[in-house]
Amino acid sequence: MGKLILVGAGPGDADLITLKGLKALKNADVVLYDALANSSLLEYCKESCIKIYVGKKAGLHQYQQIYINAMIVDYATRYNNVVRLKGGDPFVFGRGHEELEHAEQNGIEVEVIPGISSSLAVPATNHIPLTKRGVNESFWVVTGTTSNGSFSKDMAYAARSSATVVILMGMKNLKLITELFSYYRDEYEPVGIIQNGTHNNQKEVFGYLGNIVSRAEDLQIKSPAIIIIGQVAAFKSRSAKYKGISLIPEVH
Repeated sequence: MGKLILVGAGPGDADLITLKGLKALKNADVVLYDALANSSLLEYCKESCIKIYVGKKAGLHQYQQIYINAMIVDYATRYNNVVRLKGGDPFVFGRGHEELEHAEQNGIEVEVIPGISSSLAVPATNHIPLTKRGVNESFWVVTGTTSNGSFSKDMAYAARSSATVVILMGMKNLKLITELFSYYRDEYEPVGIIQNGTHNNQKEVFGYLGNIVSRAEDLQIKSPAIIIIGQVAAFKSRSAKYKGISLIPEVH
């Protein structure tokens, strides 16, 4: 019986994978990789490595996860090192632990190599601190869409807090999110949306709860993107202004 290695590929930029994750790819006999994992990472695999794309399509997640679980067991019975390469971190809004449980139930040894989550890396690379002394004391990471497509109940608790809130998979519900946060906070609460964070084709838009929906529509910001709500989102605009760029319109 072979070994399953769950590897976090990081937020998108191939250079942001961990050294340990890279070593796992170099030793892999089989790699099952997701849509959000940078495909250029596969260049580090040996020539004989079997590389299989297992990205999911909307509406087929449950069926495809069953299929992926079966593939993990099948390849682990025939090869020594099976790498499951997942975007971001395997245990942050991924199904890494479900795959770990399925593998262990079938007698497969599992190793987990964490990855840098986009919820941390994308704000950082855009000069946005998730916490800053004197501004906020915590941050939340919330999903904008649950597994059944509904709105997360935790969103209301996040909106009531004074924390920075990072929302993943939230573009589909952007209008609902801004309305909820405007109710509990203020329509002038700073917001940033960053699409394809850390990639060469990154796009971003900054504004306030009251205008971010229209600004995102104007710039055609789409998924995959993260939404950052809180006073710290304004720090991106301040750093940009030093370069003569205005990201957030002045409030009159």
